This record gives sequence, structure tokens and C-alpha cells, in this order.
Amino acid sequence: MQRQGYPLEGVRILDMATVLAAPFSATLCGDLGADVVKLELPGGGDTLRSLAPVHDGHAVFWKTANRGKQGISLDVRKAEGRTLFLRLIEDFDVLVENFRTGTLDRWGLDLATLHARNPRLIVLRLTGFGQTGPYARRPGFARIFEAMSGFAHLTGEADGPPQHMNYPLGDAVAGLFGAFSIAAALAERNAQPPGERRGMEIDLSATEAMLRLLDPLAAEYQLGGQARSRTGSCAGYTAPSNVYRTRDGAWLTVVATGDAIFARLCQAMDRADLAADPRFADNAARIRHLQALDAQIVQWCAGLDCAQATAALAAHDIPFSKVCSAEDALQDPHFVERGSFITLPDPDLGPLTAPAPVPRFTGRQAPSPRSGPATGQDNARIYAALGLDAQQQERLRREGVI
Repeated sequence: MQRQGYPLEGVRILDMATVLAAPFSATLCGDLGADVVKLELPGGGDTLRSLAPVHDGHAVFWKTANRGKQGISLDVRKAEGRTLFLRLIEDFDVLVENFRTGTLDRWGLDLATLHARNPRLIVLRLTGFGQTGPYARRPGFARIFEAMSGFAHLTGEADGPPQHMNYPLGDAVAGLFGAFSIAAALAERNAQPPGERRGMEIDLSATEAMLRLLDPLAAEYQLGGQARSRTGSCAGYTAPSNVYRTRDGAWLTVVATGDAIFARLCQAMDRADLAADPRFADNAARIRHLQALDAQIVQWCAGLDCAQATAALAAHDIPFSKVCSAEDALQDPHFVERGSFITLPDPDLGPLTAPAPVPRFTGRQAPSPRSGPATGQDNARIYAALGLDAQQQERLRREGVI
């Protein structure tokens, strides 16, 4: 009989990280069935709770980025908090943290201490620059990772400054690597004999995660002596591939890079002469004469409304897409039919629309997460499971431990 749960069901993750990158790792694992508990300081204070947009005093980013998690509060810097933490960690498979290198060690929660309490524990340490090296203790945010890796150097117009997008991509990329790393560490640990399973420490640098995305750039520079730079929306490695504006003001991304696809694009444009032009005979030639080629596509798109251009492109099987806003994506019939967006129940803001878990596992029902937790909302239940009665919990609350 086919098992109907999601792959990480039964895995317990304690997420004591802040802001976005490392918590996103835990959230992605939760999307795949893991049981995730979010640990915050008493009173909250996570920067993500104040990032715009804030509606009725509640940050939307917190609600969506920490979806599906239970919430507890604990100050591990206090002696009683540290003791409680070490009791708590005995029942978890993974700890996720993103403090500056050495911080947990100073609090008496070094790896040896953690593994003495739970040898099976996997510890993901996600920092800007890793646990070693001259930058190990530097603070880092998404735009720093994007700039230092060389990613921002590629973004923007050729004659303009480097640019960052209006979203912390560097954090999201690091979070993806974090979730992948957790899954890999779990696979290794769980392949060991049950009585001999040992967890590992994962040293994940968010900047190195961005570097890894830019796969050929180092070799390209090594062999050619020139670093790839900005070209706007126009690809500098294949042609034609750009963003074009239609008569009614829409923007279309068109990618016609293979010779056969380019021939079909010429048919869609009713420009057989372009297909026969030796300047555009193959990809290398099209790149050399990109400005002349792009001018023809710009002119063609500018003479058509979006519906006319997309109909012609679709009829000739050209890879293209309208450049969609969030509103466009929510209304796209493909996304609607596949259920690419889900609803997160939220007690403060009502139902919140969010992307569905990715990927899908055929024949399995994906988890249905709620929005991110309030600070300490599950304290009573989780601490009761550790043997703390209501009076003990109240004392710890008064003393700022929980």
C-alpha cells in the first residue's frame, strides 16, 4: 500500500533562527511534512515581525515565511533557559540557527554540548560567510550576499549601476540550500544503524550559496579574462532573449535561442527575410548582431497589442510569457487549475494567500499549513510535555525565561 504522508513526516525541527534565510529552510522542510517549532525570545523582537508591509500591526512577511510552525519563547542566554533548551533539544532531529559565528558557544550551547544531550541532532548553521575565514563574524543580509557573490554585478542596464531587486533573493536562495542540506544530512544519518545514528554540523554560507548559482562565471573569467557584466534584460549568451513592450503597454519575455525556434519566430513575425539573413544564421551570429535583431523584434511587438502578440507566439510554439505581477499570477488559469496558491488560516488577518508547497509528490496529500505563529503561542503545551506545570511556567514567564 502506498504511504500517503509527505517525505519528512516524523522529522522534528527546532528553528531558533531570525529574519528569513535560515527560517525559510525550516519552513520548506515543514512544507514537506516536518514538524517545525519556532523558538523566539520572550516578547518577540525578530526583525521579520516589523518588515513592510504591516497590516493592522501584523507583518505579512512573518505570517507567510514562518507558515506551518508552532511557536515557543525561550531566552537561552539565561541559566534556566539554557537548561530548558538542552532538555527540549533531546527530542528534535534538527536545530536551525543563524547567529554570528561563535554565539551559541558563548552561551554554553556549543556543538559538543548539544551532541552530548542528543547525538542524533543535525545542526544547520546558516550565516552570511560561513563558520571560518576572515569574514566569519561579519553581519550579513541578502543584498550583501548578492553583491559579494557577483550576482548584483550582472543586474541592471549596461550603462547603469548594479541593481538589486525589490525582494531578498539572497535569503531565499540560502534557504533553499539550507532545506536541501537538511534533507541530505537526514538521509545520511538515517542510513546508519538505529543505535549508531549521529548528527552532523552543516556550515552554510549564504554568500557561497549565491556563488554556486553562478555556475560558469569563474571558469568563463579564467579562460577569457573578462568578467560577465550587465546587459539589462537582454541575455548576453544567447539570442534573441529579451523583454519587449507591446502596443498596449504589456511586457513580454521572448526566448527564441535555438535555430529552429528562431525560424519559427520569424514565421510568427512574418519575416522570412530574417531567417535567411546570414547575420542571424546561428546563435553566435545572432549574438554578434544582437542590436540589429532586437530592433526588429521591438518594432514587431510595438505594433501589436499583447493579445495579438501572444496569440502569434503561441501559434508558432515560441517560449514566451507576459511579465506578470502578483495579480496576474493569481489569475493565471494554469496556476488556478493546478492549485499553485493555497490559503493559510490566520487568526489576525483572516485567510492569507500563499504559494503552494513545492514540489508535489504524486499520490500524496500536501500539508495544509497555517500562518506563522504568535510569539510563544504553544508554550503551555510544549513545556507541559517537558513536565513543567502551570505554576512553574508562570514563574518562568515572570522571570523572562519563557
